[in-house]
Amino acid sequence: MEAGGLCFPRQRQVLFLFLFWGVSSAGSGFGRYSVMEETERGSFVVNLAKDLGLGDQELVARGARVVSDDNKQHLLLDSQTGNLLTNEKLDREKLCGPTEPCMLYFQILMDNPFQIYRAELRVRDINDHSPVFRNKEMVLKILENTAEGTAFRLERAQDADRGLNGIQNYTINPNSFFHIKISDNDEGMIYPELVLDKALDREKQQELRLTLTALDGGFPPRSGTATIHIVILDINDNAPQFSQATYVTQALENSPVGSLIAKVSAGDVDSGVNADISYSFFDASEDIRTTFQINPFSGEIILRVLLDYELERSYKINIQAIDGGGLSARCTVLVEVLDTNDNPPELIMSSLSNSVAENSPETTVAVFRIKDRDSGENGKMVCYIQDNLPFLLRPSMENFYILMTKGALDRERQAEYNITITVTDMGSPRLKTQHNITVLVSDVNDNAPAFTQTSYALRVRENNSPALHIGSVSATDADAGANAQVTYSLLPPHDPRLPLASLVSINADNGHLFALRSLDYEALQAFEFGVGATDRGSPARSSQALVRVLVLDDNDNSPFVLYPLQNGSAPCTELVPRAAEAGYLVSKVVAVDGDSGQNAWLSYQLLKATEPGLFGVWAHNGEVRTARPPSERDAPKHRLLVLVKDNGEPPRSASVTLHVLLVDGFSQPYLPRPEAAAEQAQADPLTVYLVIALAAVSSLFLFSVLAFIAVRLCGRSRAASLGRCSVPEGHFPGHLVDVGGTGTLSQSYQYEVCLTGGTGTNEFKFLKPILPNIQAQDPGRNSEENPSLRNSFGFNFQ
Repeated sequence: MEAGGLCFPRQRQVLFLFLFWGVSSAGSGFGRYSVMEETERGSFVVNLAKDLGLGDQELVARGARVVSDDNKQHLLLDSQTGNLLTNEKLDREKLCGPTEPCMLYFQILMDNPFQIYRAELRVRDINDHSPVFRNKEMVLKILENTAEGTAFRLERAQDADRGLNGIQNYTINPNSFFHIKISDNDEGMIYPELVLDKALDREKQQELRLTLTALDGGFPPRSGTATIHIVILDINDNAPQFSQATYVTQALENSPVGSLIAKVSAGDVDSGVNADISYSFFDASEDIRTTFQINPFSGEIILRVLLDYELERSYKINIQAIDGGGLSARCTVLVEVLDTNDNPPELIMSSLSNSVAENSPETTVAVFRIKDRDSGENGKMVCYIQDNLPFLLRPSMENFYILMTKGALDRERQAEYNITITVTDMGSPRLKTQHNITVLVSDVNDNAPAFTQTSYALRVRENNSPALHIGSVSATDADAGANAQVTYSLLPPHDPRLPLASLVSINADNGHLFALRSLDYEALQAFEFGVGATDRGSPARSSQALVRVLVLDDNDNSPFVLYPLQNGSAPCTELVPRAAEAGYLVSKVVAVDGDSGQNAWLSYQLLKATEPGLFGVWAHNGEVRTARPPSERDAPKHRLLVLVKDNGEPPRSASVTLHVLLVDGFSQPYLPRPEAAAEQAQADPLTVYLVIALAAVSSLFLFSVLAFIAVRLCGRSRAASLGRCSVPEGHFPGHLVDVGGTGTLSQSYQYEVCLTGGTGTNEFKFLKPILPNIQAQDPGRNSEENPSLRNSFGFNFQ
């Protein structure tokens, strides 16, 4: 335990001494560093920030990283401290094998600006392997007449360590016949030779066993042993002779397994057993024995595994020929491996940015390195990307390339690019490697929302319910994300008198428009306002559109009768002479409707009449005319009920009652009371007619005077008090009359109406057409029939 305790600190001190020496030497030359193998992960190598003359945080700011040539992360860069640390235990023998010195090449990449620093790390050997003999027992057959001083070369031991830690000495156990001599070969390696010090005597001793020990130069030294079995033979005075001391051959690296690489040949002038020759490898490494095999009888060297030019470019094989008497000869076979284009190019990505802002100028997207393990033309490479892309490849140094944009991109034109980087070598056949990169173009707010229409026309029917959805506006934004999220708002109206805030509202998220209150077509038929669409970018962008709302009329107004008046006063009685012909104009019903369009198209219909076949109403203008000439049997007083109906859905209507009095002439002094008319309707019509005729004849003169006085008085007083009942004319197509709230009469009729006052039985109506159309049809008839009446009363009765 004491010895072990003393030994361990000394080993540790030596290890730290070598580590300190390696770091000091790395600092003396730029980019050259060293470290002992088997150091723990995270061991300090060098402070790169200090070595490169950079600040503590500059490595972080510039995105420094370490890239190894073998694509393995042996080293780790602590960007915060600038220290270069080992990322694993470094085993020199696994990394470099027999190669000395063992160098790991790497680069230090930095962005902003982009720089590459080449560096190398030497992995120094420690004595962690002992010498090993491939054969634990070596058999030597020595003739008994061998002269003193003859040297027999022995197989050397193998030690994975190099330098001072490699094999430095060989010894054998003390004996009286042999000693060990150390010699160097042409490769600088030492090997042992067994030197005969005293003549052998087979009769006294037929064989000897010696122990061969190999010592390395480590501290403490390591050793390995093998047994030398010496067989003393009878005299065989001729050794085999090879036809060539050195054989040189070539083999393609893609040669199939079992291919003949070379054939050696040796001869022996002896005869018998002493002339029987066998071939074998001599002092061959494990790599050679794994790669090749030799036929012991023919000397043919056969390939056991596929060759790889990139791993080993040449082999040196030592061949030994031994005859049956134990004598031997040696030759060397040099095998040169020829390269074939069996390795495609490699692309090693050092840095990659998958997103680029669309308004960015020339921007670095990726930094990568290409390499090809082949050599010559097979190792020459070209690198390119697709045409017609807004990207370019710019070569840097040592097969490094930079992929960058040619200028600013437009996400709305193309939001994603698939870039294929192709690397092709110049071998035959050509091999290539492709690497795909997807670059996303990130959005900036460079597009304002766009409405689907510059103006919108919305229609809403009047008397709508509040909060009714009346339509929508829609805008789209070519940007993405928050830059494409659109909010809607109402803009102040151009007319400050328009109470827009109380009429409509808009959903800020989807552009739906709602009526806030019930609209009235008769009060507001149309209005317009602006809407705005604003995105949520920074800064925000917006656009405007015009919305025009048309209020559609609903049939919410019933027809209103202007004439005859229905105000609860004394009814107006229309006078019709019994001599009237069919088509005689009795009166005209004048009505209006507050609605518009077809809701204001009015039609007229006679619902009830005292004598249904005597009168008729024209449906399109409301004129009441006689359907036939009155007869003596017709009652003198008639009551007509006229229906006025609009064309809405559902239709609305109003009714008006007309009173018509049939008279023989306008000199009648008395008009029967409604009660008397009812009684007379029940009496015998003939009796009634006789009574009326008798009264008319007996009172003709009296009634003439009274009528004259009454007409004069009514013409002066009633005309002044009641005025003229006139309405402007109008026209409407079809079977309907369009009154539209204007009180228009069709066919150019105007009337001057005088009504009597009071509620008695004396009811007169004097109707004077100012522009009579019926008279125009028969211009001379009425004037010729009653010239005296027109002259005396000033009226033309029809």
